[in-house]
Amino acid sequence: MKTAQTEGAGSNRRRMIDLRSDTVTKPSAGMRRAMAEAEVGDDVYGEDPTVEALQSKAATLLGKEAGLFLPTGTQSNLVALMTHCQRGEEYIAGAGSHIFHDEAAGAAVLGSISPVGLPLDGKGALTLEAVAGAIKADDPHYAVSRLVCLENTCGGRVQDQDNLDAIADLAHARGLSVHMDGARLMNAAVASDCPPADLVRKADTVSLCLSKGLGTPVGSVLCGPRDFIKRALRARKILGGGMRQAGVLAACGLYALEHNIARMAEDHRRATRMAEGLAQFPALKVIHDPDHTNMLFVAPREEDHDALLTHLAKEGIVFGSQKPSIRLVTHLDITDEDVETIISTVGDYYARSRQNLAAAGS
Repeated sequence: MKTAQTEGAGSNRRRMIDLRSDTVTKPSAGMRRAMAEAEVGDDVYGEDPTVEALQSKAATLLGKEAGLFLPTGTQSNLVALMTHCQRGEEYIAGAGSHIFHDEAAGAAVLGSISPVGLPLDGKGALTLEAVAGAIKADDPHYAVSRLVCLENTCGGRVQDQDNLDAIADLAHARGLSVHMDGARLMNAAVASDCPPADLVRKADTVSLCLSKGLGTPVGSVLCGPRDFIKRALRARKILGGGMRQAGVLAACGLYALEHNIARMAEDHRRATRMAEGLAQFPALKVIHDPDHTNMLFVAPREEDHDALLTHLAKEGIVFGSQKPSIRLVTHLDITDEDVETIISTVGDYYARSRQNLAAAGS
């Protein structure tokens, strides 16, 4: 099937405006140079200096002792779960969180770790009361509650820091550890104008994804205490995450941490502008609040959903296919001009719809 990205050839190839996710970014010229010039070694032997530099930089940024470079955010979270929890133990997370809902039940399938999913509130947050009620008593009838998993941002929303800290305090008081899925933590840090280490100061471990808003082609870094990371290295090996001359990938992460954090404010501004522009169309419900970062959600009428997406695709604009609400994600490959093009193209669709209705009624 042709897409707006593949249609045509050579100089006639159409540039696609892709809002499905911030994972669709392409490495910049500077990032490609960093890859080409990276000093490398065998990371399984601990001999890749660029990987070592990335792990150290990420750990320092997050206020942790050590870091471990992994191929994906899903594997990073799974390594964290398998290091925190033993077989027959359980972790507590939001039922709509990525670690519970979108990682193919890896903890249960591969780690024999039982998941406990709790409802999230309207802003993607766990509540202190729900977590307190989910922690099991020390009873042989129950799995051992071992870990609470938090997420920031969640659904693109910056999470309330006081609530995160209160949940972490509760978990620690009850003998549980805390893991933060920080796939888009840097979005939260930029939006909050707060050092990322402050956002995760009470989390024992943090998974930082490099391939979302930070714009790298691959990779995450799991950060935490030095002895934890040493044990996590074994879990990474079990899962096949050991890579050899991985410095060519780690160089992207270093470049991103040095160049692509502060610029996330542009993504947030563009998401706000897009939300404002799309809100002018009464037939399109737009969800975007002040605590949203680089995401907004739009819900066309059921009868418009597929037709709108088809109209946009013909103009080289790709939205996600979720129903009823579509997630739109801004990122470093989306420009101000792209945002205005999206708004005007959506406007063209609704103008044509009105014309068609008028013609049908005449």
